[in-house]
Amino acid sequence: MKSLDLAKTQASGNPERPGWRQQWDQRTDRWMTSPRFYRWAISNPLTRWITRRRAAQLFQVMAGFVHSQVLLACVRLQVFEWLREQPRSLSQLAQHCRMSTAAMQRLLQSAIALRLIEQRGADSYGLGALGAPVAADPGLRLMIEHNAVLFDDMRDPLALLRDEIQPHMQAYWPYMNGDNPHGWEAEKVARYSELMSASQRFVIEELLAAYDFSGHQQVLDIGGGKGGWVLALAQHVPRLHLHLMDLPPVAALAAERMLQAGVSERVTVHGGSFISNALPSGADLVTLVRVAHDHPDAVVKALLLKIYQTLPSGGRLLLAEPMAQPAGEAPVGDAYFHFYLLAMGSGRLRTPAELRGLMLEAGFESVEPIANPMPLHTRMLLGQKR
Repeated sequence: MKSLDLAKTQASGNPERPGWRQQWDQRTDRWMTSPRFYRWAISNPLTRWITRRRAAQLFQVMAGFVHSQVLLACVRLQVFEWLREQPRSLSQLAQHCRMSTAAMQRLLQSAIALRLIEQRGADSYGLGALGAPVAADPGLRLMIEHNAVLFDDMRDPLALLRDEIQPHMQAYWPYMNGDNPHGWEAEKVARYSELMSASQRFVIEELLAAYDFSGHQQVLDIGGGKGGWVLALAQHVPRLHLHLMDLPPVAALAAERMLQAGVSERVTVHGGSFISNALPSGADLVTLVRVAHDHPDAVVKALLLKIYQTLPSGGRLLLAEPMAQPAGEAPVGDAYFHFYLLAMGSGRLRTPAELRGLMLEAGFESVEPIANPMPLHTRMLLGQKR
């Protein structure tokens, strides 16, 4: 049923092609898949570069699973952190990683090809352009390690798509089995809360840069986890009063964090479920950060309606999360999030137009996009209640 709903949604987001265009597409497909066309394309100087580029792109897609495992190996071996201190020799890296020099050289050459590491002399290796961000960000390293769970679930993609397996990812997120915390394991709650907190740094910077929060009096963040976003906002706008709502075991972690940070007088933490409990009142701005895509349409619609009813006249909702790329734009993380959410067992990736429609349906009179120069992590929509 979930797959059918997704197919319908995607179809509704793209207008039907006219008959002449469909016929042209069919002819083009036959033409481009014929051996004769391939021979012509590689022999023609004007088309050879296109053929080579597409072949290279296809190989990158085909080899992507190997690339991700090279990255994971470097993370697990702490190669990036070690090279951040200073360049190292092959023998030093092999000893540090407890493997033979031949095996270490194979890993290094693979990482160099992916620009994760670069060679700086006959026997010296340092951070590459794509390895430096990994070395600098613990949250990014946690996400790379976490992706091993998804990789395991996608070992048989057809079984995952046909709902023939129980994905390991569902066990990772306790709330996927409902919003009743009884029976949740404290270790799992702490684990996923730490992952969400550590991976939120880039999102926080984007939010603070994209929107002026100084015009608000009280802000409510729903599904705020351990409170990384709320804490950053409290420090960014010292006069703001803030509220954070999350499920009780997570809220307890957030309350402890606010106390340790010395902002508990301005930040009120509420333990509860936005599905089954009322939302805290009094805020003139609600933030919903990386929450909606985790849940099916019915839950998102009910939550947006609750937010609208809770806000005063003139109140606003700032929604920020990964969104499917609109038609005509190059997709960035679409394939990743489609399968990640499938393995989670809940939610789906929506386009900005779909989310805008859901917000308008909940009652918001105006919904406008907020410019974000780095939309890989989130896109933003701002809804206002008249």
